[in-house]
Amino acid sequence: MSQSYLLPNGRVLRYNFRERLVHWIAGFSYVYLLLTGLAFWSPWLYWITLVLGGPTISRELHPWVGVVFFIAVLWMLGLWAPDMRFTAQDRAWWRALPRYIRNEDSDVPDEDRFNAGQKALYWGFLGCGIVLLVTGFVLWEPHWFPWSLRAFRLISVILHPIAALITIALFMIHVYMGTAVERGAFGSVIRGDVSRTWARRFHRAWYERVVGESSAKK
Repeated sequence: MSQSYLLPNGRVLRYNFRERLVHWIAGFSYVYLLLTGLAFWSPWLYWITLVLGGPTISRELHPWVGVVFFIAVLWMLGLWAPDMRFTAQDRAWWRALPRYIRNEDSDVPDEDRFNAGQKALYWGFLGCGIVLLVTGFVLWEPHWFPWSLRAFRLISVILHPIAALITIALFMIHVYMGTAVERGAFGSVIRGDVSRTWARRFHRAWYERVVGESSAKK
């Protein structure tokens, strides 16, 4: 295997610069969409728009930032498509999910670069992102859709917040997994690297694949 993942400091490259860049573009754009979306959804949260530059600016930027978020998610697919395919190993991981939650690592199948839960989170974001993009466009430019298509407009009004709520749940799980379940994962999307101990513990199959079996045993 290529040794390019082994860094001079003895750590392992987890994410290169492009991967970290697109992650933070998606992350920051999503947080902005989350805050402005909640402000538009509930009068109790409308004050958030004041913090973000005012109601007018928030309304103008929300759809454009939505486009940025969707492009970032598609960019991720271009970078990680081979790593996001579900495998037989993932089915075994789902069966061992209770043990994973209890941190019984020795009873959980070795994980590749992304485990089945992380893959499901990504595909959930991509699916909801498509729904949000399509319904958001209808809400953004309603004059493009004549009154004869009012059913389509009504469906968009309903589906847009539902998809948004699903992404909020996914986002909370993602943050929890990256900060509490796999401690050290959050730092990897900042620095780009992880320790060998971390890689062996949480993603042993990936570690042995990119570092090499002989190196992994050291």
